[in-house]
Amino acid sequence: MKYRNHLFSLRIGHALKESLNDGPYKGKAFSKDLLAGLTVGIIAIPLAMALAIAIGVAPQYGLYTAIIAGFIIPLTGGSRFSVSGPTAAFVVILYPIVHQYGLSGLLLASILSGIILIIMAVLRLGRYIQYIPESVTLGFTGGIAVVIAILQMKGFFGLNISEMPESFAGKVVALVEAIPELSLPTLLVGMITIVVFQLWSKMKLAIPAHLPAIVVASVMTLILNQQGFEVDTIGSTFSFTLSDGSLAAGIPSMLPDFQWPWLRSQDGELPLVLSWQLASDLLSAAFAIAMLGAIESLLCAVVLDGMSGKKHSANSELLGQGIGNIVTPFFGGITATAAIARSAANYKAGAVSPIAAMIHALVVLISLLSLTSILAYIPMAGMSALLIMVAWNMSEAPKIIHLLKKAPASEVLVLVVCLLLTVLFDMVIAISVGIILASLLFMKQVADMTKVQDISEQKKHVDVDLPPRWKVFKINGPLFFAAADTVFVELAHLSEQQEGVVLYFDGVSILDSGGVAALYKFIEKCKNNNTRVLLADFQFQPLKTLAKAGFMPDGIHCATYSTLADALSVVVNETSQSIS
Repeated sequence: MKYRNHLFSLRIGHALKESLNDGPYKGKAFSKDLLAGLTVGIIAIPLAMALAIAIGVAPQYGLYTAIIAGFIIPLTGGSRFSVSGPTAAFVVILYPIVHQYGLSGLLLASILSGIILIIMAVLRLGRYIQYIPESVTLGFTGGIAVVIAILQMKGFFGLNISEMPESFAGKVVALVEAIPELSLPTLLVGMITIVVFQLWSKMKLAIPAHLPAIVVASVMTLILNQQGFEVDTIGSTFSFTLSDGSLAAGIPSMLPDFQWPWLRSQDGELPLVLSWQLASDLLSAAFAIAMLGAIESLLCAVVLDGMSGKKHSANSELLGQGIGNIVTPFFGGITATAAIARSAANYKAGAVSPIAAMIHALVVLISLLSLTSILAYIPMAGMSALLIMVAWNMSEAPKIIHLLKKAPASEVLVLVVCLLLTVLFDMVIAISVGIILASLLFMKQVADMTKVQDISEQKKHVDVDLPPRWKVFKINGPLFFAAADTVFVELAHLSEQQEGVVLYFDGVSILDSGGVAALYKFIEKCKNNNTRVLLADFQFQPLKTLAKAGFMPDGIHCATYSTLADALSVVVNETSQSIS
């Protein structure tokens, strides 16, 4: 794909079409996609349930998401190896929505976020992901990891906390106060889950560590419960209503049904009444979901491009994510985006096209219909432990440590601010402040690079003898609003008591309106001091900016010349004539 197409292309099913255009899709390619889909499907089952539980909804809604969004997004999106579904990054945004508006509010917010994603795609905003600094992404992902880990402490330790406070500090205080009443059997299951996960990961086997960790935790929980120790499981924690009105434990082994999202609710929740006011109330949350979904899905696509050597279509991926998040809530699915870990596993397992991700969705569907009685034995502590490991992996702690040690102080400041704001407030504030702070610090660094140099005695540039009280100054660096005032104030000081100055603009690549305004002030000040100003050797962009601004020197107090040599020749000749 040509570079410009990679940046600006937009079409439904871009990745699937590109994959099929590479050559005939034959049995060997399908076999690779089938194996990859089976592998990722196995990984997705416990993660989808764990992430649904983490945001406060029943586990089946996570499975619905992996099925519906996991099939629609690769079918319509722009990244051929991405696998979409519930992700850990959304926990910090979705948990408060469920807490305030219930499942129906979450589903409605997801639809609104999908609409925003489609608008972003149509406006071709996908390419702007490259302008988010690494310090910002590491900061907010690290903060998200901290929040996720804190939210899992209740299930990991088996703590009896009726309702978690909304603030981060309140959560920490509530956890500390409840620690004396922790459940040792529950803690044991959680610890075993982490140990198995870590040991299995080090063996680097084909089977992902999530599966054996959950299997061992489930077997251990079954033994402990048989011995009279109480360890909560999915079966004991969740229930659903059968067609005859009776309750059944666990999750329903049935296909997700179509229902208006604002009417779907969990036990103890009331359906919402759809209104403009409700949509307005959820709009800020939807915008946060859309922004995070765009960032995570496009960062995932960039990572996969680096692994595979292929090119994704950023806007087409946003389009697919938008379509997926609009359709999925009508079938009970929650917010979805591309998951980096599952997508990387998909590529490493041999996927060659988006069909692998679509097969992963079918694997989850088959599991929902046939394995719910087994899934009911999964312990809640094991799910919490699994999410703690997910949080640790997504935090990218080694990268954060490396940045803290090696990066400039400005990048460290941005990272720390983003992390703290994510933990203490929310991700939208963190990203907004982080980008603004990073931009301001970057502008300061660029402005500090713009220097004024007296080259009057440098024969390399000035190969003539200057008359008395004449100076030549070279400006190096961009003359934009953040640097121009400082530069021209310095020049005004250096030009005092001079008959004339020559400004050599060869090193100025950028001039903006702020620079033009500062130049006008400098020329006016020199005019008042009877100091002539000669401007020489403009590059194309500054010359274009001056022309657009209508810059017209009077030729007496100020004049422009194509080259420095021309300006110096005028100075020498005029001085010689005045002497003679």
